[in-house]
Amino acid sequence: MKPTQIFKALLTGTSMLALVACAPQAEAPQADVSKSAHPDPTPLPRGEKTTDIIAEASPAIVVSEAALARRIAEIADDKYEGRAPTTPGGIAAGQWIADEMARIGLQGAVDGSYFEKVPLVEATLDEENSSLGFTINDEAFPVSFGDDSIYWTKRIDEDLSFENSDVVFVGYGVVAPQFGWDDYADVDVTGKTVVMLINDPGFATHDPDLFNGKAMTYYGRWTYKFEEAGRRGAAAAIIVHETAPASYPWEVVSGSWAGAQYDLERPDEGANRTRLEGWISHETALKLFAASGNDYEAMKQNAAKKGFKPIVMEGVKASGTVKTSIKHLVSRNVAGVLPGAKTPDEYVLYMGHWDHLGIKDMPEGEDGIYNGAVDNATGVAAILGIADAFVHQETPPDRSILFLAVTAEESGLLGSAYFAEDPFVPLKNIVGGINIDALLPMGRTKDMEVVGFGASQMEDILKAKAARYGKHLVPDQTPEAGHFYRSDHISLAKKGVPMIYGAGGSDLREGGTHAGEAFAAGYTADRYHKPADEYTNDWNLSGIAEDASILYEVGETMSHDGVWPNWYDGNEFRALRDKMREE
Repeated sequence: MKPTQIFKALLTGTSMLALVACAPQAEAPQADVSKSAHPDPTPLPRGEKTTDIIAEASPAIVVSEAALARRIAEIADDKYEGRAPTTPGGIAAGQWIADEMARIGLQGAVDGSYFEKVPLVEATLDEENSSLGFTINDEAFPVSFGDDSIYWTKRIDEDLSFENSDVVFVGYGVVAPQFGWDDYADVDVTGKTVVMLINDPGFATHDPDLFNGKAMTYYGRWTYKFEEAGRRGAAAAIIVHETAPASYPWEVVSGSWAGAQYDLERPDEGANRTRLEGWISHETALKLFAASGNDYEAMKQNAAKKGFKPIVMEGVKASGTVKTSIKHLVSRNVAGVLPGAKTPDEYVLYMGHWDHLGIKDMPEGEDGIYNGAVDNATGVAAILGIADAFVHQETPPDRSILFLAVTAEESGLLGSAYFAEDPFVPLKNIVGGINIDALLPMGRTKDMEVVGFGASQMEDILKAKAARYGKHLVPDQTPEAGHFYRSDHISLAKKGVPMIYGAGGSDLREGGTHAGEAFAAGYTADRYHKPADEYTNDWNLSGIAEDASILYEVGETMSHDGVWPNWYDGNEFRALRDKMREE
């Protein structure tokens, strides 16, 4: 999930070859950023300007539009069949990326190999023989798969079912002691079906003192809600979809969760999850609640109030059968490294996911390949182009530059999560990381949007570099969409590694914000997670080339020996990083 600009209307990279031989060099920041391989864990207090400690040169576009076009067109080609992990097309796409890393001049980063094996479970729902339905006072209330509901299981079990389970409305499905919030208070949902709302109470009320106001917290993410329901022992967990709080339309849900789904191979085989997880559409929820004598809108408003108590929906029972074919497979993260000249055991990380949604069944004559040209052929192309720039620097970087194209992002950030759990380089030695996910081809902008703005000292470096190109930083314009939790950087952030996620913006140099926001909205409505996300020769890649060049400069500054950006004081990940560095 997804990119900054994309998510401007909805929710949640790029490879290049032709670049200037002498990329712009920045002088190493002075000692108040960091001094040694064992730096002060509290460098650069928030608010201090890095602009004063970074020597500036004339900006140069080191990532060419021609190289971007070539690589995006390649990665998004039909021959890779939408790059689903473990499929022939996905395997071939990963091999092409590895070959391109080798051609650029990167070394294999995993004990000499370009591949980190990622063990996955592929689960494909047998839609014909699976079902989800309700009864209301013993009268059937069936729901169809696709139009009314989408569901699956995270358990490694080919035949699961539950019958006549009580249905409990648990509001937002949140247990957050720090906010004094418990949507499961005074109710035992063991063996029951819980129905809940997407996002969190702060979004519903826009009360700045409730959760994080309209900005989504992790409690608003569907991933958290399903996990919490499993911890509570529920038989099934169902989220009601609404476009505004979800930040994407129903078609994204139905398109993303139909067909083969992936998860990491887990020791407990998913035993801590509910038997069925899924979504029902807003229209279906309205009908279900009304038919059972419940007022959905009134219950929704009540759920956003402190002190909400879960509601047993009297007379409503849920039953489900989930038949799934299971395969144990292996996908691959693709990793190349440019060894540092002075401290090769310290790393600057660039990452972006290479996978997409593969091929879906479509009516005869319709395109079923989800090419993922924006999402995320652009990100892969960007990290390859940045790699090219580093290889062609006149002076090699002090530190190693690690380029990581991860798998299975679309299935729940699985490739980055695996790397974070089983890294092939010590996480404490990663100076900082830059995530590139889905760059919109709409031309140059006056701004760069930072998802999770105000998080890390890497923003100070980015601010200085962007200013050289006449650009300023802006916060995520749709914080209610929870973009910070929707892309691969969060896997590393949760371990303490400083990460930054941002590029592009919406204030176009030609057309302004009106044109930029219209472009993003059009992409979200018509192409995001749809077969229409294809590359065409009329793409305007000037903005992507500029943003990738800026992100190259950020990493180039961090490549100097002694620079150790941290999370800002007060950030939720600061203590993790401090502990990591002390060890």
